[in-house]
Order: sequence, then C-alpha cells, then structure tokens
Amino acid sequence: MRSEVSITFKGASPLRIDLNEVQSMPIDVARWWLDDLFTQMGCEPLRPTGKLLTADKVVVVAQAAGPARFAEPKFALEFARAASAALGKLVVHVDVAALSISY
Repeated sequence: MRSEVSITFKGASPLRIDLNEVQSMPIDVARWWLDDLFTQMGCEPLRPTGKLLTADKVVVVAQAAGPARFAEPKFALEFARAASAALGKLVVHVDVAALSISY
C-alpha cells in the first residue's frame, strides 16, 4: 500500500515524501518529536481555546519550519515519518496556506 506525506506551501508545488521503503516511526516517538519541535519553534495553538489537536500540531510545525527547512532531506523525512505515525494515516497532505490536513 502507498505511503506518502505531501506538504504544500502557498505558491509552490507540493513536496512529496515517499514513505514506502522507510521504517515507520513508533507513535510515542512521533508525538514526542512533534511536541519537541512545537516547543523549540515557539509555535502557538491554532484554536483560541488553547486546545491542541495532533493534526493542528502537524500543520503549525510545518508552517513554522517553512520551505527552507523542508529543503533539508533529513528534516523532511523525519517530519513525514512523525506526521504519518502521529496521525495514524498512510497518506497525509498538509496544506500550510489553508492550515488544513487531508487524508
């Protein structure tokens, strides 16, 4: 079965990260990795209530990282592994401009 994470930034073609031949990340490690980046990058929750869903965290981390960070192959791959594992989906599309995720 196909496994891929794609990230789209405004005005750019989607960046596709193929995970078919890549070992999956354990869910607890994926959540820790996203939490750690969320904190390091000084991200803020999207919702005014302060509630932070995993999907929101994935979008906000991608937004904070920006296209320059995703140009680093190691970061892009680790982000894709973490996003796929944390969300429990094989195919994930992160639209940074729209602040949305689709499966």
